[in-house]
Amino acid sequence: MSQAAPTLDMPHAAGSITVLRRTLIIGLTAFLTVVDLFATQAILPSLARTYQVTPAAMGLAVNASTFGMAVAGLTVALSDRHIDRRLGILVSLVLLAIPTALLASAPNLTVFALLRIAQGLCMASAFTLTLAYLGEECSAMDAGGAFAAYITGNVASNLIGRLISAGVADHLGLAANFYFFSALNLAGAVLVYFTIHGTEPIPMMQGAAPARLADRLRHLRDAKLRAAFGIGFCILFAFIGTFTYVNFVLVAAPLSLGPMSLGLVYFVFLPAVVTTLFAGRVAQVIGTRPAVWGALALAGIGLPLLLTGSLPAVLGGLALVGVGTFFAQAVTTGFVGRTATEDKGAASGIYLAGYFSGGLVGTALLGQLFDRFGWGACVGGIALSLAVAAALAVKLRA
Repeated sequence: MSQAAPTLDMPHAAGSITVLRRTLIIGLTAFLTVVDLFATQAILPSLARTYQVTPAAMGLAVNASTFGMAVAGLTVALSDRHIDRRLGILVSLVLLAIPTALLASAPNLTVFALLRIAQGLCMASAFTLTLAYLGEECSAMDAGGAFAAYITGNVASNLIGRLISAGVADHLGLAANFYFFSALNLAGAVLVYFTIHGTEPIPMMQGAAPARLADRLRHLRDAKLRAAFGIGFCILFAFIGTFTYVNFVLVAAPLSLGPMSLGLVYFVFLPAVVTTLFAGRVAQVIGTRPAVWGALALAGIGLPLLLTGSLPAVLGGLALVGVGTFFAQAVTTGFVGRTATEDKGAASGIYLAGYFSGGLVGTALLGQLFDRFGWGACVGGIALSLAVAAALAVKLRA
């Protein structure tokens, strides 16, 4: 493949791109890759009314994208050596625009959920390949900062994506919202085309496929990596449970927020956008385990505030959960990249498969708790997930 495209410069490579510019490129790539994932949560109540379904049913349909992401993450993990990173990311983002646009005219909840799964397949393919690219192109010293920049872009997509979704849907309607996000997907493909350097797939040796598959799955035999995969599962379990079903709490009495006000709530992600950038550095200074424990504790402190019925308290609780979960994700993602000395793409894919599986399971289980027993039971399930993640962090030894 031609390598004429400009390289996404890393500190060990020659070039004039500054660290700041590189960080912005990595963050913007992440933003445009996963902006569709959670933006739809800002319009969950409106979608539930449109399709005339319960919060749990709508939440499961919207978060069905996590199923596609789990499947794609694992698939890419087992085949990424043979995929040109740049071409794979580029194709994934172009294809992502198709189901995003089709969501504008989904006739029923089943079709809506299937299109969300298709979105997840494309998003995770791009996400996993980009993580593999960063792991291979960054020096060991700089890997934490690069991964933190990428996760920061993810965090920013949660804030800005939800604000855009709420604003566009409120002023132009639900259909216009999905067309707009389809255009953002194509913008992501354009960014990748001009900033990511071409890579050659690693050739496959004849007769080596069975051994290679076993070689890749050996990550599951590493206790430290298994713990990291489990923490990823718990992090998105807790995050999705919080930020999916709190929407229905915010629009109900006594808070009774309107659609645009609901979108503005997601300024609570702003602190996480800032703090996540420092996750790699903090983990280097104090260690991976203390960094993860501190982040999870911060998220746990925010949970009781979600039950108060006071908007300032709920917003404070959401901010703490956002900072804690994304900080923990950035630290854990960097840990996986450092610990997997070979087949980093496979390790990243397995991690993301576990991470997004946690989102799907969290949506299903916590949705049932929400529908049957209320918000308090849902928050209790979230707290349990954070506690399990803290227990698994014992295994995270650098």
